[in-house]
Amino acid sequence: MTSMTPPDNVTTTARLRAAGLTTHAIAARCRPSGPWQRVLPGVVLLSNRPPTRRQHVRSALLYAGPQAVLTGTDALRAHGLAPPVSERILLLVPATRRLAPPAPLTIERTTRLPVPVRTGGLPLAPVTRATTDAARHEPDPQRLQDLLVAPLRRGDCTAGDLHRELNAGNQRGSAVPRSLLSDLALTSTVHTTAQRLLQAAPLPPPLWRVPLHTRRGAPLGTADAWWPEAGLAWRLGNAQPHPLPVTEQARPVLTAAGITVLHTDPVRLDTAAETVIRELVHAFSYATTNPYPPDSGVSPCPC
Repeated sequence: MTSMTPPDNVTTTARLRAAGLTTHAIAARCRPSGPWQRVLPGVVLLSNRPPTRRQHVRSALLYAGPQAVLTGTDALRAHGLAPPVSERILLLVPATRRLAPPAPLTIERTTRLPVPVRTGGLPLAPVTRATTDAARHEPDPQRLQDLLVAPLRRGDCTAGDLHRELNAGNQRGSAVPRSLLSDLALTSTVHTTAQRLLQAAPLPPPLWRVPLHTRRGAPLGTADAWWPEAGLAWRLGNAQPHPLPVTEQARPVLTAAGITVLHTDPVRLDTAAETVIRELVHAFSYATTNPYPPDSGVSPCPC
């Protein structure tokens, strides 16, 4: 057997036999007391320690064959993004390939196998494809939103790119991500207009898309723009999926915490820009006279 260590210490039984090991020798080394272990059918980890996530991913790719492409959250993490962690390892293979993988490995057969991006020795689906594949398998609404927003914030793609990829690909599980992307596209357009308007306003730059919650963890809603030095939150209609409330019932909670909310109809960003700027300046001035205390019990979400 060759002394060369395979990538991530993971290899196949076929390669071990080709290197000179017998089937009996491989089985003996993969016994519970042995130095190796089988992680998937036909795939061996040359260690008896618990496999790392990277080794699980490498094992999955070897099991699925040379044309397999890693997609979903593992591909996104390899691209340098930080999507919500998922137990699922998601792979794409040609439509002619038939496998029945054990959990948590999921293999999708596709006629639209992407040209892989090679990073760290792994064949990765491009960011847009990896995001939409992960989104179709994510049942949690908040995790789904975080997943879709991550590549948009970094500028890897647009909401339109993700929407087109969803429309072109497997439709199973695509309805909810498609609806959320429509909301995100609207939010992105509104925020671009608002950012352009603020360039003419004598105000410090705000933070964007800031979820506010009590220190006990109760969510208050998301501020489209947030000036923490003044405790001023700007709500642009219903651009956010979970906007800050503007009801009479919610006002005492926000007021007691020193938070001032300015509600602006997004249409007025274009039709009454100068008036909106004056309203922002007035709201900022008012908010600084009713300062947002650090121990108010309300703060941006740390997640």
